[in-house]
Amino acid sequence: MNTSEAMTTRDAAALVRQARQRAALSQRELARRAGTSSATISLYEAGRKAPRIDTLDRLLGACGHHLELRAVPVSASLDRNATRSLALHRVIAERLHADPDAVLSAARRNLATMRAANADGSADHWLDNWAALLEGPVAAVVGVLTEPGEGAQELRQNTPFAGVLTPRERWAVYREYAA
Repeated sequence: MNTSEAMTTRDAAALVRQARQRAALSQRELARRAGTSSATISLYEAGRKAPRIDTLDRLLGACGHHLELRAVPVSASLDRNATRSLALHRVIAERLHADPDAVLSAARRNLATMRAANADGSADHWLDNWAALLEGPVAAVVGVLTEPGEGAQELRQNTPFAGVLTPRERWAVYREYAA
């Protein structure tokens, strides 16, 4: 199952059924091992009832498996350009980890240039946010570079990290993203 999608009742039904069949268990035996009734197992497998997460974990455990949950960013709401920008900025974040002084210095220079070009003040809000971020902890900057959230996405639209990656590195990200 794709971990970026919410689990549906149908997904849970298939998961329980497949785990039981792989373990070569009858519904009755799975029910006995999991401490429930075979009628309940039947309802779960038919998709007429959805097990709670702890119940699903117990059912899978009775089949010799475990349920692994992991939080993943929801990027389905990002359009193509925002997704590509996120991919690019994640590579910039790697560079920032590797050489924070050089990357932050370049970003501060770019920010000064952006302020000078912002004669009408239309981008002041974003530039002020970047200025504060660049003076704070590196982890906060990395967060904005790597998070798919709306606020981070808006900040990345006015990124001061131009020139951190070479044209060849940028194209490599674009090619990987396109693939």
